[in-house]
Amino acid sequence: MDKPEAENIFQEGRVLLFDKPLYWTSFDLVNKVRIMIRKAFGLKKLKVGHAGTLDPLATGLMIICTGKATKGIEEYRELDKEYYANLYFGKTTASFDLETETEGDYPVEHITREIVENVLKGFKGEQKQVPPLHSAKLINGKRAYEYARSGKNLELSPVNVIIRETELVSFGIPEMQIRILCSKGTYIRAFARDLGHALGSGCYLSALRRSSIGDFKLQDALDIKKFEKILEELKQT
Repeated sequence: MDKPEAENIFQEGRVLLFDKPLYWTSFDLVNKVRIMIRKAFGLKKLKVGHAGTLDPLATGLMIICTGKATKGIEEYRELDKEYYANLYFGKTTASFDLETETEGDYPVEHITREIVENVLKGFKGEQKQVPPLHSAKLINGKRAYEYARSGKNLELSPVNVIIRETELVSFGIPEMQIRILCSKGTYIRAFARDLGHALGSGCYLSALRRSSIGDFKLQDALDIKKFEKILEELKQT
């Protein structure tokens, strides 16, 4: 591959898999990838987009498309997602994750592995889920989290989601891990809130890792350092 061909591969379109680092926004990752490619090949412009947001406190698989491949982003957004969620019981937070301070004191002594596994069965299938107010959901042209941060306590309209599979990966009190395979638009933070209610306790999401999007797997994803090496190799060909 000569240099002009190396430059063109990203403009012609590539689907890249990345492991998003903790604390990075999805935009941070997209912007970093765009800057790296443009700098490597001296490109003035390059379209880059992602096929599904991850919260800053989540890690794991993101699909990033470049150039003409950005036309297929909506198709990838429709795919099911798989997550590994660490859930902490006995307390909750306003955001249902660690973005906000923990609060409350809820009972946990009655929660057993058997009870959790039985309750999880009731979460499978199509259902209506109320998104968290601390989310990027649009309400009258504003993001929901803007209302939350200004102290307005609105309740969002429920949306239809499908939870296809749940698996109790590890059981412990106060923290356990659950694998969830679900449709697009499912909020795992809202799942944590609802599971806490169903178990007669409080619950928040303490960690989240996305492991797959459709047939795309986290084990095939790049990190920024590895992508930097790939760009260097392309420049030298």
